[in-house]
Amino acid sequence: MQQPAARPIETLPLTAMVVDDHPLFCDALSLTLRSLAEFDDITTAGTLQEALDRIAAEGAPGFILLDLNLPDVNGLDGLVRLRGAAPASAIIVASSMAENRMISYALKAGANGFVPKHSQRSVFRRAFDAVREGLPFVPDDYIDPEGAGGDNGQGNALDRLATLTNQQARILGLICEGKLNKQIAYDLTIAETTVKAHVTAIMRKLGVHSRTQAVLIAQEARFAKVLPSED
Repeated sequence: MQQPAARPIETLPLTAMVVDDHPLFCDALSLTLRSLAEFDDITTAGTLQEALDRIAAEGAPGFILLDLNLPDVNGLDGLVRLRGAAPASAIIVASSMAENRMISYALKAGANGFVPKHSQRSVFRRAFDAVREGLPFVPDDYIDPEGAGGDNGQGNALDRLATLTNQQARILGLICEGKLNKQIAYDLTIAETTVKAHVTAIMRKLGVHSRTQAVLIAQEARFAKVLPSED
């Protein structure tokens, strides 16, 4: 599993990115960040790919405030990809899906902290102060499901998914959509032989021998697998 920022987080630049597809929440979270510190720059992105493209073009910000439920993301694999693209950034997840298992797996996927989306500004301040000191932050009522005999299946899936490069993660996503190598090559504007090489690398990293098995590993990181059932 790729771990959050290895250097002291207090030394990170006071720049931030809010990744949320709802414009009002983007504005509200940006204002919240500005109330916490004198940020030099705060940018926004409405999709994971927009955030990844911005990071590739401009460099990673010191802090990222991330909503998990984005149009182009179906699970914690988006957080894994963002952590891979910004290994030194402090990532705080701000999500309405604040069930204990979701928080646990978000931390496993590389988040420095987790704040329920509708929390008071004081909670965001505590989270910001904690991650700047290099400490993880979770809500006051959080109970670690692993301490209660929780299942490690999703955590193992996230560990393996975290080894993929951003391009490999994109290709795995297209495989999950049922696309063949020729279609993936067309969508990504790369050679089919390059796709085949990536698929081989993906299966090796995930420890599987077929595309179907790779899809099953990816599905372990989906929200439906992390959230509790209604039974």
